[in-house]
Amino acid sequence: MTSRTPLARPRPAEQPPSAPSRPLRLRALRLPLPGRPALSVRWDPRAAAVCLGLLLAAAATGVWTLTTGDFRIPVPDVLHVLAGDGNPAYTYIVEELRLPRLLTALLVGAALGLSGALFQNVARNPLGSPDVIGFTVGSATGALVTILVLSAGTASVAAGSVTGCAVTGAAVYLLAWRGGAATFRLVLVGIGVSALLSSANAYLIAKASFTDAQSAQVWLTGSLNGRGWEHAGTMAAALAVLAPAALLLARPLRMLEMGEDTASALGVRVERVKAAALVVGVGLTALATAVAGPVPFIALVAPQVVRRLTRSPGPNLAPSAVLGALLLTGSDLAAQRMLAPTQLPVGVLTGVVGGCYLVYVLARQWRAGQG
Repeated sequence: MTSRTPLARPRPAEQPPSAPSRPLRLRALRLPLPGRPALSVRWDPRAAAVCLGLLLAAAATGVWTLTTGDFRIPVPDVLHVLAGDGNPAYTYIVEELRLPRLLTALLVGAALGLSGALFQNVARNPLGSPDVIGFTVGSATGALVTILVLSAGTASVAAGSVTGCAVTGAAVYLLAWRGGAATFRLVLVGIGVSALLSSANAYLIAKASFTDAQSAQVWLTGSLNGRGWEHAGTMAAALAVLAPAALLLARPLRMLEMGEDTASALGVRVERVKAAALVVGVGLTALATAVAGPVPFIALVAPQVVRRLTRSPGPNLAPSAVLGALLLTGSDLAAQRMLAPTQLPVGVLTGVVGGCYLVYVLARQWRAGQG
């Protein structure tokens, strides 16, 4: 009797993190252009509905934030101030003290959510966020060198943060390169670089004076305390440049989810798209870190939660940005009021939420591997 050897099953193609459970149903919107062919824009109704719901939640959270504080302001009066016809006392409190911090939180959260969506789509791994693969830590290293070694001012700290993130991103990409930047190598190399830079940051703080080390440690936690219009303006300018660049990458990134070989056969320049997504993501991460410090886990959590809400393939860039803004605004509100009048750094709250989510992701992947 001849025994039959079962045929080996072909390995399934690498799947994006949290693969959707429904087919993508796109609607076409035709925009007439004078003297030119109409522009057709495809959109997913469910993703649009999720994005709208998150926008409304972020707006409600923002208005609630503007009403709270040592001097409470009723919601109608806040709305009058925003409309430009509030009384002078309320106008000063809202426009000079609370609104700049709120806008900074919204813009920094949007930048982190957007960068997380880019990185996770390139790495094809739910842990492929700038927090985990070292870009945020590298940005913090650049800022610490500027603060503790060069004793430079605020503008130089921002420049050091951007430089540190850019150098770290380039190092991770080059170290992961073996005829192409393989996704699993990006994550593994990034985790190793993150551990190395974390040790360097600890050494810099240990060698600094007590005053400098204390101020640097507060910045390392991630905080929105004292943020003004200049910080909101910096983030608005950054998003005005980098967000459209990210949205232009949405289509090729969606095609990459079919597999690199398939995407290449359809005309996608795989490595060029990956490099462009990393450059845009590094820019968003660096500027967000320069403004608010290394706020943890927003970039990790937002894209994954959005995938579960929209259940659609692709990077989900716009919903991730909106959810990032909502998460950071809500966390900052809790940080301000949870132990009032003491204000916690917002990084403490996002660290707790993100840490719980990271444990959930690791446990879920472990159970999937056991099954």
